[in-house]
Amino acid sequence: MGGTPGYPPSSSAASGSPPTPPAEAKAANTSIGDLLSDVTQDLSTLMRQELALAKAEATQSAKRAGRGAGLYGGAGVAGHFTLLFLSIALMWALGSTAIGLGWSAVIVAIIWAIIGGILAARAKKDLESVKGLPRTADSMKKIPESLKPSEEPR
Repeated sequence: MGGTPGYPPSSSAASGSPPTPPAEAKAANTSIGDLLSDVTQDLSTLMRQELALAKAEATQSAKRAGRGAGLYGGAGVAGHFTLLFLSIALMWALGSTAIGLGWSAVIVAIIWAIIGGILAARAKKDLESVKGLPRTADSMKKIPESLKPSEEPR
């Protein structure tokens, strides 16, 4: 009873028909319970791998975001003090003209309100462009496709 290596011996080998693929031979010789156990184990492994990918992506993104946020925070404090003193200087400079100190303070406040509105609109646009976990989402979409039976030509 000689068969092709990797394939179980079959009676069709002598008749000239193609040998039975290993997956079909396994399905024919294995109980449904064992096959379901294999599928469940494979699905469990796949889900664990997807979870590990999601964790790795989230950790990497969080580290980069945290470092960037810290640097922006420090730059924000330095910029705040700079702008505070420049604003006071502008207020005093405008106050020394005919409009007075009170109106010069209002003018400087309006200038800062306009700048704040522009920055808020830009921040909203930038935050809406955050993509999240693109590779994990892509591979999760492919899972239902991998559970469908494959179409093999007969």
